[in-house]
Amino acid sequence: MRKRITKFLEKIIESLLLISGTFTSVIVLLIILFLFKEGAGLFTNTPMEKGNVVALNKANQVNELTPAQFKNIFDQKIKTWKEVGGSSDSIKLFRVDDIASFYTEDQIGSNFEHLGACINDHISKTPNIIAFFPTEYAATGFQGKLVKLKNITIGSFITDKEWFPTAQPVAQFGVLSLILGTLWVSFAAILFALPLGLATAIYLAEIADSRVRNILKPLIELLAGIPSVVYGFFGLVVIVPLIKTIFNLDVGETALAGSIILGIMALPTIITVSEDALRTTPRAMKEASLALGASKWQTIYKVSIPYSASGITAGAILGIGRAIGETMAVLMCTGNAAVIPHTLLQPVRTIPATIAAELGEAAQGGLHYKALFALGCILFIITFFINLAVEMISSKHRGGKHI
Repeated sequence: MRKRITKFLEKIIESLLLISGTFTSVIVLLIILFLFKEGAGLFTNTPMEKGNVVALNKANQVNELTPAQFKNIFDQKIKTWKEVGGSSDSIKLFRVDDIASFYTEDQIGSNFEHLGACINDHISKTPNIIAFFPTEYAATGFQGKLVKLKNITIGSFITDKEWFPTAQPVAQFGVLSLILGTLWVSFAAILFALPLGLATAIYLAEIADSRVRNILKPLIELLAGIPSVVYGFFGLVVIVPLIKTIFNLDVGETALAGSIILGIMALPTIITVSEDALRTTPRAMKEASLALGASKWQTIYKVSIPYSASGITAGAILGIGRAIGETMAVLMCTGNAAVIPHTLLQPVRTIPATIAAELGEAAQGGLHYKALFALGCILFIITFFINLAVEMISSKHRGGKHI
Protein backbone atom coordinates (compact mmCIF):
# COMPACT_ATOMS: atom_id res chain seq x y z
CA MET A 1 0.00 0.00 0.00
CA ARG A 2 2.79 2.36 0.95
CA LYS A 3 4.63 1.63 -2.31
CA ARG A 4 1.48 2.41 -4.31
CA ILE A 5 1.08 5.74 -2.54
CA THR A 6 4.75 6.54 -3.19
CA LYS A 7 4.44 5.69 -6.89
CA PHE A 8 1.23 7.71 -7.12
CA LEU A 9 2.95 10.75 -5.58
CA GLU A 10 5.93 10.32 -7.91
CA LYS A 11 3.62 10.29 -10.92
CA ILE A 12 1.90 13.46 -9.68
CA ILE A 13 5.27 15.17 -9.25
CA GLU A 14 6.39 14.01 -12.71
CA SER A 15 3.13 15.34 -14.21
CA LEU A 16 3.58 18.69 -12.45
CA LEU A 17 7.14 18.96 -13.70
CA LEU A 18 5.99 18.09 -17.23
CA ILE A 19 3.24 20.71 -17.08
CA SER A 20 5.66 23.28 -15.71
CA GLY A 21 8.24 22.59 -18.42
CA THR A 22 5.62 22.60 -21.17
CA PHE A 23 4.05 25.82 -19.90
CA THR A 24 7.44 27.54 -19.73
CA SER A 25 8.38 26.40 -23.23
CA VAL A 26 5.06 27.56 -24.66
CA ILE A 27 5.40 30.97 -22.99
CA VAL A 28 8.91 31.40 -24.40
CA LEU A 29 7.74 30.41 -27.89
CA LEU A 30 4.80 32.82 -27.70
CA ILE A 31 7.09 35.66 -26.67
CA ILE A 32 9.40 34.91 -29.61
CA LEU A 33 6.45 34.70 -32.02
CA PHE A 34 5.08 38.00 -30.72
CA LEU A 35 8.50 39.63 -31.11
CA PHE A 36 8.91 38.50 -34.71
CA LYS A 37 5.26 39.21 -35.60
CA GLU A 38 5.56 42.83 -34.46
CA GLY A 39 8.99 43.23 -36.05
CA ALA A 40 7.93 41.71 -39.39
CA GLY A 41 5.11 44.26 -39.63
CA LEU A 42 7.70 46.92 -40.45
CA PHE A 43 8.46 45.29 -43.80
CA THR A 44 4.87 45.49 -45.04
CA ASN A 45 4.89 49.30 -44.87
CA THR A 46 6.54 52.21 -46.59
CA PRO A 47 8.82 54.47 -44.51
CA MET A 48 6.08 57.11 -44.43
CA GLU A 49 3.56 57.05 -41.60
CA LYS A 50 0.03 56.19 -42.71
CA GLY A 51 -2.25 59.18 -43.14
CA ASN A 52 0.26 61.33 -45.05
CA VAL A 53 1.18 61.71 -48.70
CA VAL A 54 3.86 63.44 -50.76
CA ALA A 55 2.74 65.03 -54.03
CA LEU A 56 4.34 66.72 -57.05
CA ASN A 57 3.01 68.78 -59.91
CA LYS A 58 1.85 66.58 -62.79
CA ALA A 59 4.36 68.22 -65.12
CA ASN A 60 7.28 67.14 -62.96
CA GLN A 61 9.48 64.55 -64.71
CA VAL A 62 10.41 62.79 -61.47
CA ASN A 63 8.33 59.69 -60.74
CA GLU A 64 10.25 57.98 -57.95
CA LEU A 65 12.24 59.14 -54.96
CA THR A 66 14.12 57.05 -52.43
CA PRO A 67 13.62 57.62 -48.68
CA ALA A 68 17.13 59.10 -48.48
CA GLN A 69 16.29 61.55 -51.29
CA PHE A 70 13.09 62.56 -49.52
CA LYS A 71 15.03 63.28 -46.35
CA ASN A 72 17.72 65.26 -48.14
CA ILE A 73 15.13 67.30 -50.03
CA PHE A 74 13.24 68.29 -46.88
CA ASP A 75 16.55 68.89 -45.08
CA GLN A 76 17.43 71.16 -48.05
CA LYS A 77 20.57 69.20 -48.85
CA ILE A 78 19.10 68.59 -52.32
CA LYS A 79 17.93 71.91 -53.75
CA THR A 80 17.24 71.28 -57.46
CA TRP A 81 15.23 68.62 -59.28
CA LYS A 82 18.26 67.94 -61.50
CA GLU A 83 19.95 66.20 -58.55
CA VAL A 84 17.19 63.56 -58.54
CA GLY A 85 16.77 63.13 -62.30
CA GLY A 86 14.45 66.04 -63.10
CA SER A 87 14.71 69.53 -64.53
CA SER A 88 17.18 72.19 -63.40
CA ASP A 89 14.47 74.09 -61.47
CA SER A 90 14.97 74.67 -57.76
CA ILE A 91 12.78 72.64 -55.43
CA LYS A 92 10.00 74.40 -53.55
CA LEU A 93 8.99 72.72 -50.31
CA PHE A 94 5.43 72.88 -49.10
CA ARG A 95 3.85 71.76 -45.83
CA VAL A 96 0.31 72.29 -44.62
CA ASP A 97 1.45 75.06 -42.27
CA ASP A 98 2.65 77.06 -45.30
CA ILE A 99 -0.83 77.40 -46.80
CA ALA A 100 -1.49 80.66 -44.96
CA SER A 101 1.31 82.28 -46.98
CA PHE A 102 -0.58 81.73 -50.24
CA TYR A 103 -4.27 81.92 -49.35
CA THR A 104 -6.37 84.11 -47.10
CA GLU A 105 -8.34 82.89 -44.13
CA ASP A 106 -11.58 83.33 -46.06
CA GLN A 107 -10.26 81.19 -48.93
CA ILE A 108 -9.16 78.44 -46.55
CA GLY A 109 -12.36 78.58 -44.51
CA SER A 110 -12.92 79.25 -40.84
CA ASN A 111 -13.06 75.51 -40.16
CA PHE A 112 -10.49 74.65 -42.87
CA GLU A 113 -13.27 73.29 -45.05
CA HIS A 114 -11.56 74.55 -48.23
CA LEU A 115 -8.02 73.57 -47.21
CA GLY A 116 -7.93 70.56 -49.55
CA ALA A 117 -9.02 72.67 -52.52
CA CYS A 118 -6.40 75.30 -51.71
CA ILE A 119 -3.64 72.67 -51.51
CA ASN A 120 -4.83 71.15 -54.78
CA ASP A 121 -4.86 74.55 -56.48
CA HIS A 122 -1.41 75.50 -55.19
CA ILE A 123 0.18 72.23 -56.37
CA SER A 124 -1.37 72.54 -59.82
CA LYS A 125 0.02 76.10 -60.19
CA THR A 126 3.56 75.37 -58.96
CA PRO A 127 5.56 73.14 -61.36
CA ASN A 128 8.58 72.63 -59.11
CA ILE A 129 6.72 71.96 -55.85
CA ILE A 130 6.99 68.99 -53.52
CA ALA A 131 4.19 68.92 -50.95
CA PHE A 132 3.74 66.93 -47.77
CA PHE A 133 0.27 66.87 -46.25
CA PRO A 134 -2.41 64.57 -44.75
CA THR A 135 -4.07 62.06 -47.08
CA GLU A 136 -7.54 63.48 -46.43
CA TYR A 137 -6.70 66.59 -48.47
CA ALA A 138 -5.85 64.57 -51.59
CA ALA A 139 -9.52 64.30 -52.48
CA THR A 140 -11.17 63.05 -55.66
CA GLY A 141 -10.10 65.13 -58.64
CA PHE A 142 -6.69 65.86 -57.17
CA GLN A 143 -4.57 67.68 -59.75
CA GLY A 144 -1.17 66.65 -58.45
CA LYS A 145 0.89 63.49 -58.75
CA LEU A 146 1.23 61.35 -55.62
CA VAL A 147 4.69 59.87 -55.12
CA LYS A 148 4.65 56.23 -54.11
CA LEU A 149 7.32 54.66 -51.96
CA LYS A 150 8.47 51.07 -51.95
CA ASN A 151 8.07 49.03 -48.78
CA ILE A 152 10.92 48.87 -46.34
CA THR A 153 13.11 45.86 -47.10
CA ILE A 154 15.17 43.74 -44.73
CA GLY A 155 18.27 44.53 -46.78
CA SER A 156 17.84 48.31 -46.55
CA PHE A 157 16.93 48.03 -42.87
CA ILE A 158 20.19 46.25 -42.06
CA THR A 159 22.57 48.04 -44.44
CA ASP A 160 21.38 51.66 -44.31
CA LYS A 161 23.42 53.88 -42.00
CA GLU A 162 20.96 56.52 -40.80
CA TRP A 163 18.59 55.97 -37.88
CA PHE A 164 15.96 58.75 -37.80
CA PRO A 165 12.71 56.91 -37.01
CA THR A 166 10.71 60.10 -36.42
CA ALA A 167 11.95 62.04 -39.47
CA GLN A 168 9.29 63.65 -41.64
CA PRO A 169 8.08 63.12 -44.27
CA VAL A 170 9.99 59.84 -44.54
CA ALA A 171 11.53 58.04 -41.60
CA GLN A 172 15.03 56.61 -41.90
CA PHE A 173 15.34 53.06 -40.59
CA GLY A 174 19.01 52.18 -41.02
CA VAL A 175 20.34 50.03 -38.20
CA LEU A 176 23.88 49.35 -39.44
CA SER A 177 25.31 51.92 -37.02
CA LEU A 178 23.41 50.33 -34.13
CA ILE A 179 24.55 46.80 -35.01
CA LEU A 180 28.17 47.89 -35.40
CA GLY A 181 27.98 49.95 -32.20
CA THR A 182 26.69 46.91 -30.29
CA LEU A 183 29.39 44.59 -31.66
CA TRP A 184 32.11 47.23 -31.30
CA VAL A 185 31.44 47.82 -27.61
CA SER A 186 30.86 44.15 -26.83
CA PHE A 187 34.01 42.77 -28.44
CA ALA A 188 36.14 45.59 -27.01
CA ALA A 189 34.74 44.67 -23.59
CA ILE A 190 35.83 41.05 -24.10
CA LEU A 191 39.33 42.14 -25.18
CA PHE A 192 39.51 43.96 -21.86
CA ALA A 193 37.86 41.30 -19.70
CA LEU A 194 39.24 38.04 -21.14
CA PRO A 195 42.93 38.44 -20.15
CA LEU A 196 42.00 39.67 -16.67
CA GLY A 197 39.32 37.02 -16.23
CA LEU A 198 41.55 34.20 -17.46
CA ALA A 199 44.42 35.30 -15.20
CA THR A 200 42.08 35.37 -12.21
CA ALA A 201 40.66 31.94 -13.11
CA ILE A 202 44.16 30.46 -13.37
CA TYR A 203 45.08 31.91 -9.99
CA LEU A 204 41.95 30.53 -8.32
CA ALA A 205 42.18 27.10 -9.95
CA GLU A 206 45.92 26.44 -9.89
CA ILE A 207 47.69 28.72 -7.44
CA ALA A 208 45.47 29.98 -4.61
CA ASP A 209 45.08 27.82 -1.53
CA SER A 210 41.61 26.73 -0.43
CA ARG A 211 41.24 29.49 2.16
CA VAL A 212 41.98 32.30 -0.31
CA ARG A 213 39.80 30.65 -2.95
CA ASN A 214 36.86 30.31 -0.56
CA ILE A 215 37.09 34.05 0.13
CA LEU A 216 37.67 35.33 -3.40
CA LYS A 217 35.24 33.08 -5.31
CA PRO A 218 32.06 34.32 -3.52
CA LEU A 219 33.25 37.93 -3.80
CA ILE A 220 33.73 37.57 -7.56
CA GLU A 221 30.37 35.88 -8.00
CA LEU A 222 28.81 38.70 -5.97
CA LEU A 223 29.71 41.08 -8.81
CA ALA A 224 27.11 39.34 -10.97
CA GLY A 225 24.38 40.33 -8.50
CA ILE A 226 25.07 44.09 -8.63
CA PRO A 227 22.33 45.89 -10.63
CA SER A 228 23.47 47.19 -14.00
CA VAL A 229 22.30 50.71 -13.17
CA VAL A 230 24.84 50.75 -10.31
CA TYR A 231 27.58 49.87 -12.80
CA GLY A 232 26.22 52.66 -14.99
CA PHE A 233 26.47 55.20 -12.17
CA PHE A 234 30.02 54.05 -11.44
CA GLY A 235 30.94 54.45 -15.10
CA LEU A 236 29.28 57.86 -15.34
CA VAL A 237 30.94 59.22 -12.19
CA VAL A 238 34.37 57.57 -12.40
CA ILE A 239 35.18 56.09 -15.83
CA VAL A 240 33.67 58.82 -18.05
CA PRO A 241 35.48 61.80 -16.42
CA LEU A 242 38.71 59.77 -16.34
CA ILE A 243 38.56 59.04 -20.08
CA LYS A 244 37.68 62.67 -20.82
CA THR A 245 40.73 63.87 -18.88
CA ILE A 246 43.23 61.27 -20.12
CA PHE A 247 42.39 61.62 -23.82
CA ASN A 248 41.49 65.34 -23.67
CA LEU A 249 38.04 64.80 -25.18
CA ASP A 250 35.01 67.10 -25.26
CA VAL A 251 32.88 64.34 -23.76
CA GLY A 252 33.84 61.15 -21.99
CA GLU A 253 30.73 59.15 -22.94
CA THR A 254 32.41 56.96 -25.51
CA ALA A 255 32.59 53.37 -26.69
CA LEU A 256 35.67 52.93 -24.49
CA ALA A 257 33.72 53.87 -21.34
CA GLY A 258 30.97 51.40 -22.24
CA SER A 259 33.54 48.70 -23.04
CA ILE A 260 35.27 49.05 -19.67
CA ILE A 261 31.98 48.87 -17.76
CA LEU A 262 30.77 45.88 -19.79
CA GLY A 263 34.13 44.20 -19.32
CA ILE A 264 33.78 44.53 -15.55
CA MET A 265 30.23 43.15 -15.77
CA ALA A 266 31.40 40.18 -17.86
CA LEU A 267 34.24 39.26 -15.48
CA PRO A 268 32.17 37.06 -13.09
CA THR A 269 30.92 34.92 -15.99
CA ILE A 270 34.35 34.53 -17.57
CA ILE A 271 36.11 33.83 -14.27
CA THR A 272 33.55 31.32 -12.99
CA VAL A 273 33.24 29.31 -16.21
CA SER A 274 36.99 29.35 -16.93
CA GLU A 275 37.91 28.42 -13.37
CA ASP A 276 35.47 25.50 -13.39
CA ALA A 277 36.92 24.34 -16.74
CA LEU A 278 40.51 24.54 -15.44
CA ARG A 279 39.63 22.53 -12.35
CA THR A 280 38.37 19.68 -14.55
CA THR A 281 41.90 19.00 -15.79
CA PRO A 282 42.73 15.47 -14.56
CA ARG A 283 45.21 15.49 -11.73
CA ALA A 284 47.07 12.58 -13.34
CA MET A 285 47.87 14.72 -16.39
CA LYS A 286 49.33 17.50 -14.26
CA GLU A 287 51.32 15.08 -12.12
CA ALA A 288 52.69 13.39 -15.25
CA SER A 289 53.80 16.77 -16.57
CA LEU A 290 55.53 17.62 -13.32
CA ALA A 291 57.14 14.17 -13.19
CA LEU A 292 58.67 14.76 -16.62
CA GLY A 293 60.44 17.84 -15.27
CA ALA A 294 58.02 20.61 -16.28
CA SER A 295 57.61 23.53 -13.90
CA LYS A 296 54.27 24.48 -12.42
CA TRP A 297 53.85 27.34 -14.92
CA GLN A 298 54.80 25.11 -17.83
CA THR A 299 52.19 22.59 -16.67
CA ILE A 300 49.55 25.30 -16.51
CA TYR A 301 50.50 26.63 -19.96
CA LYS A 302 51.06 23.30 -21.72
CA VAL A 303 48.50 21.05 -19.99
CA SER A 304 45.74 22.81 -18.03
CA ILE A 305 44.92 25.62 -20.47
CA PRO A 306 44.90 23.43 -23.64
CA TYR A 307 42.77 20.79 -21.91
CA SER A 308 40.21 23.40 -20.74
CA ALA A 309 40.34 25.56 -23.89
CA SER A 310 36.75 24.74 -24.85
CA GLY A 311 35.45 25.73 -21.42
CA ILE A 312 37.46 28.96 -21.47
CA THR A 313 36.11 29.76 -24.95
CA ALA A 314 32.58 29.07 -23.75
CA GLY A 315 33.13 31.48 -20.85
CA ALA A 316 34.36 34.18 -23.22
CA ILE A 317 31.37 33.73 -25.53
CA LEU A 318 28.95 33.83 -22.58
CA GLY A 319 30.67 37.04 -21.53
CA ILE A 320 30.06 38.46 -25.01
CA GLY A 321 26.40 37.46 -24.70
CA ARG A 322 26.17 39.31 -21.39
CA ALA A 323 27.77 42.39 -22.92
CA ILE A 324 25.60 42.40 -26.07
CA GLY A 325 22.35 42.25 -24.12
CA GLU A 326 23.26 44.88 -21.52
CA THR A 327 21.13 48.03 -21.49
CA MET A 328 21.32 50.50 -18.61
CA ALA A 329 25.08 50.69 -18.12
CA VAL A 330 25.62 51.19 -21.87
CA LEU A 331 22.79 53.71 -22.09
CA MET A 332 24.46 55.82 -19.40
CA CYS A 333 28.08 55.65 -20.57
CA THR A 334 28.33 55.49 -24.38
CA GLY A 335 26.85 58.82 -25.48
CA ASN A 336 24.00 57.28 -27.53
CA ALA A 337 25.06 58.66 -30.90
CA ALA A 338 23.71 56.57 -33.80
CA VAL A 339 26.87 56.80 -35.92
CA ILE A 340 29.19 54.17 -37.33
CA PRO A 341 32.14 53.97 -34.92
CA HIS A 342 35.72 54.23 -36.12
CA THR A 343 37.54 54.46 -32.79
CA LEU A 344 36.75 53.58 -29.19
CA LEU A 345 36.89 57.29 -28.34
CA GLN A 346 33.67 58.05 -30.24
CA PRO A 347 30.14 58.01 -28.80
CA VAL A 348 28.10 55.04 -30.03
CA ARG A 349 24.62 53.63 -29.61
CA THR A 350 23.78 49.98 -29.07
CA ILE A 351 20.62 48.05 -29.91
CA PRO A 352 19.49 47.44 -26.29
CA ALA A 353 20.08 51.09 -25.39
CA THR A 354 18.06 52.23 -28.42
CA ILE A 355 15.10 50.03 -27.50
CA ALA A 356 15.18 51.16 -23.87
CA ALA A 357 15.46 54.86 -24.75
CA GLU A 358 12.85 55.03 -27.52
CA LEU A 359 10.16 52.43 -26.86
CA GLY A 360 8.35 54.65 -24.36
CA GLU A 361 8.11 57.43 -26.97
CA ALA A 362 6.98 55.28 -29.90
CA ALA A 363 3.26 55.22 -30.71
CA GLN A 364 1.94 51.69 -30.38
CA GLY A 365 1.46 50.09 -33.79
CA GLY A 366 3.39 52.84 -35.59
CA LEU A 367 6.46 52.46 -37.78
CA HIS A 368 8.81 53.50 -35.00
CA TYR A 369 7.24 50.94 -32.66
CA LYS A 370 7.60 48.16 -35.23
CA ALA A 371 11.17 49.17 -36.04
CA LEU A 372 12.13 48.79 -32.37
CA PHE A 373 10.63 45.30 -32.35
CA ALA A 374 12.62 44.52 -35.49
CA LEU A 375 15.72 45.65 -33.58
CA GLY A 376 14.71 43.22 -30.84
CA CYS A 377 14.58 40.45 -33.47
CA ILE A 378 18.14 41.27 -34.57
CA LEU A 379 19.32 41.20 -30.95
CA PHE A 380 17.56 37.88 -30.41
CA ILE A 381 19.23 36.36 -33.48
CA ILE A 382 22.67 37.55 -32.36
CA THR A 383 22.29 36.16 -28.84
CA PHE A 384 20.75 32.94 -30.21
CA PHE A 385 23.80 32.24 -32.33
CA ILE A 386 26.08 33.10 -29.41
CA ASN A 387 24.25 30.60 -27.21
CA LEU A 388 24.33 28.05 -30.04
CA ALA A 389 28.10 28.52 -30.32
CA VAL A 390 28.47 27.97 -26.56
CA GLU A 391 26.41 24.76 -26.78
CA MET A 392 28.48 23.46 -29.69
CA ILE A 393 31.75 24.24 -27.93
CA SER A 394 30.54 22.70 -24.67
CA SER A 395 29.35 19.55 -26.48
CA LYS A 396 32.73 19.23 -28.18
CA HIS A 397 34.42 19.66 -24.83
CA ARG A 398 32.26 16.98 -23.22
CA GLY A 399 32.88 14.64 -26.14
CA GLY A 400 36.64 15.14 -25.89
CA LYS A 401 36.62 14.33 -22.18
CA HIS A 402 34.57 11.23 -22.82
CA ILE A 403 37.10 9.95 -25.32
